[in-house]
Amino acid sequence: MGILKNIEWTDTNSNLIVWKYPVTKDHVNKGSALTVRESQVAIFIDKGRLADVFLPGFYKLDTNNMPVLTKLMSWKYGFETPFKSDIYFVNTKQFTNQKWGTVNPILVRDKDYGAVRIRGFGNYSFRVKDAYVFMENLSGTHTSFETTQITDYLRSMVVSGISDAIGESKVPVLDMAANLQELSRIVQEKETTEFEKIGLELTNFVFESFSLPEELEKALDKNTSLGMMRGNMDVYTQMETLAAMKEAAKNPGAAGGTMGAGMGLGMGMGLGNMFANNMNQMQANSQPVANGKFCPSCGAQLSGNPKFCPECGQNLKPTCPNCGAEVKANAKFCPECGTKLK
Repeated sequence: MGILKNIEWTDTNSNLIVWKYPVTKDHVNKGSALTVRESQVAIFIDKGRLADVFLPGFYKLDTNNMPVLTKLMSWKYGFETPFKSDIYFVNTKQFTNQKWGTVNPILVRDKDYGAVRIRGFGNYSFRVKDAYVFMENLSGTHTSFETTQITDYLRSMVVSGISDAIGESKVPVLDMAANLQELSRIVQEKETTEFEKIGLELTNFVFESFSLPEELEKALDKNTSLGMMRGNMDVYTQMETLAAMKEAAKNPGAAGGTMGAGMGLGMGMGLGNMFANNMNQMQANSQPVANGKFCPSCGAQLSGNPKFCPECGQNLKPTCPNCGAEVKANAKFCPECGTKLK
């Protein structure tokens, strides 16, 4: 029968959470040494029953530091005879950068867009907070237990918490990207209790990004473009028409010629209307004072028969071009200097 002199675990696998010490045929004897390093916990299990838990430190095993085993073994006079026991080391360090993502989109009810399916991505960190509870709920009697054996389960817990957090936060879909830190905090607080039930602690949770359905993203992009063009729709229409005319002119075929002619006609009509409006305005501005409608200087519309323009102060009465004296509308000669007016 072999005697276990020094029981310890040197962690070489960064993803290993639980490791079973290889007892084989060896027995624990009174005075055997147990070394538990920082970020480790050692648990003795007798016939499938969790017994004594040892926190970081160095121990000489005897009755005083193994009260549970003493009771389970029915040692009336203390720990005197060698015994066999399963010994597990639990890694309590923080396991970081655990990836999560929504396998299926999360359905969110948004006040602006109704029911929207979104996807989220990020990472989280956890550690074993209560090794005894963790062994009871998850590890069991595995000789080793790695993060890969629990990540799917933890991810499902996290995604469930995300759905609840988003629903309770009432953050609009378009504002989620600006509230990732707030949502991360809500999820972490919400999942703390659920993680503690299995002996774990959610030490950090991070939202990296949200993604909307492709159809909604295209609609939002189009709406943004239209919003930018609304203030210059006339200019945009003319530019698009000119671009279409140039493209049609490159096609020498009949269809291209017909299209070009049609586009040209439409553009010509538009430009013709524009020039016609400008000419009408110019003609209106050049109307003589006698009609009493427009000022010859600024083009302002006049009412009645004023002497001066109410907008620019222009003298509206006929004057002699030679001496500047005021003359009657139908006068043929200036009454002051005799200059012929007509």
